[in-house]
Amino acid sequence: MAYQVTIGIPVYNVEKHIRMTMDSALAQTFPDIEFLVLDDCGSDHSIEIIQEYQQTHPRGKDIRIIHQPHNMGIGEARNRMMDEAQGRYFYSLDAGDKIFPNTIELLYAAAQEHNAEIVYGSHERLFIDGENVSKVNFVYPHRVFTEPDEYACYCYTVGVQVMNWNFLLLLDIIRQNHLRLAPVGHGYGEDFTFTVDLPTYITRAVLLPDITYQYYTEKKDHKQKRKKQMSRTSMDAAIAAIDQKKQRTYLSGRPYYALRVAKLMMYDYGFVRQIVLRRNEAQPRYTDRELRDTMRHPMTFMQIICSRQAVLKNLFYGFFGILPPLLCVLLLKFFLFFTGLVVYVRKIKKRRLRNKNVVK
Repeated sequence: MAYQVTIGIPVYNVEKHIRMTMDSALAQTFPDIEFLVLDDCGSDHSIEIIQEYQQTHPRGKDIRIIHQPHNMGIGEARNRMMDEAQGRYFYSLDAGDKIFPNTIELLYAAAQEHNAEIVYGSHERLFIDGENVSKVNFVYPHRVFTEPDEYACYCYTVGVQVMNWNFLLLLDIIRQNHLRLAPVGHGYGEDFTFTVDLPTYITRAVLLPDITYQYYTEKKDHKQKRKKQMSRTSMDAAIAAIDQKKQRTYLSGRPYYALRVAKLMMYDYGFVRQIVLRRNEAQPRYTDRELRDTMRHPMTFMQIICSRQAVLKNLFYGFFGILPPLLCVLLLKFFLFFTGLVVYVRKIKKRRLRNKNVVK
């Protein structure tokens, strides 16, 4: 059976939250939706709950469950869902988050009105700390892109979300261009390996200011991620995935090329910073030369200067890649110390200002 929209929901040990997610998905006012649930082989009762919805919910016949052979992570989960989806458009919803009843209706209407290949909704992020809940809204301006390279230039300059949810995407774009997420391991930028290339294939796009997605973050989840042992295998895969993106030098004639490279180099810099901060955790230990080579820039000095875009950023990142390995790492440590000091001073100033206001 063909659908207009497939909502893909990857499921792995989310028994506590899956009812909230499924209720929000099944409450959509848009009628023609396939609810594609991927079982990533968790150890709780999440899938049994989905099967209950299949039997009891009025839209249960539109729920389809597919199973991975074993736990394969979010990157492979999203790839499998995009392969299996029967809708014309694909929308990703993470288990543990929720969408509003008119989410798909709003995005689909915008796609039809503007013949768009992709439509983004805005979202709100909820931070859960016990009984306390704080909220931050991430709202796009209303924008419609119709010219070649216009959307890509915007993405690489102003930026849109890295996350792979809350946009309605024409499945033909994915399949005709063989777009995939790199299975780099949880927490090491799987979504980025997809979304960084996506703008290069899109001409017609829409950004909506409407809040269509609620993203939930629990404080304990952040603590667990920080404590998680760094995996050398996952970091290597992430760095290799970014390096592969850097090799797309055939895009050098595009007006967004230097901006795209600067974004890729920013991610390389971020990975190397993580490694420097937690260097002894990844075994075998990264050498100075390996870290320096990660910062190799795909553009020459003259290409950077002549591009007239993101010149300072590309010079900054490119500088690390031409230094001797030991000096490169020492300079990275200096910038880590300096940025850490700036953040600490800002926190002290905010705390003093807050205390001063309390006294008043």
